[in-house]
Amino acid sequence: MTGYDEDDFLLLSGIQHFAFCRRQWALIHIEQLWEDNERTVSGTLMHEHAHDPFFNEKRGERIITRDMPVFSRRLGVTGKCDVVEFLRDEACGVPLSGRPGKWRPCPVEYKRGAPKTTDIDRLQLCAQAVCLEEMLACAPISEAYLYYGQTKRREPVSLTAELRGKAEAMFNEMRGYYDRRYTPRVKQTKSCGACSMKDICLPKLPAANGSVRAYLDAELAAGSAKKPGMEDI
Repeated sequence: MTGYDEDDFLLLSGIQHFAFCRRQWALIHIEQLWEDNERTVSGTLMHEHAHDPFFNEKRGERIITRDMPVFSRRLGVTGKCDVVEFLRDEACGVPLSGRPGKWRPCPVEYKRGAPKTTDIDRLQLCAQAVCLEEMLACAPISEAYLYYGQTKRREPVSLTAELRGKAEAMFNEMRGYYDRRYTPRVKQTKSCGACSMKDICLPKLPAANGSVRAYLDAELAAGSAKKPGMEDI
């Protein structure tokens, strides 16, 4: 299968940042900037409980695998699934090494908060399913699950053609920004106040309309260039 080389892969999880805010995604994935807040720390701790690559279990006709690496050469993305459940399915499943029969994959993504009205979380889950389909050469995965820490229950997600098309279009847009090393201009919304990147994004400064990294470098250079004079003594 033709596609992107591994060196050119984007992070699959970035689609959630991109869907939330194009600028946030660029600050994190292009300019390599990051800032934690209570929400991100809480989410990290929750994922640490789900991500145990040494803990696999079998429950009847179900095999549970955690922290499973996935990728898609066609989309040019790579990442990890919190949980992939393999369900015994002789009709639509695939063989697994060391396991008799055939097994159908179903990704489960863990989120700290409550279900959202937007597709932000569903897009990430859909991308995971696309990666699994490509890697395992299995039948299309019709349904997957989002587990929310606030409600403590799973929400089923239908992986429709519309959702798949939206995810692919978003990755193509991300690729265009990444190849150009382009950081979008600020577009303030009501979500800016809860964003962990608000102190780095600098939405109220004119300089924020360009690269934040360039702005910070310029400020550091200006500070270094200043010579002590009589006014500083």
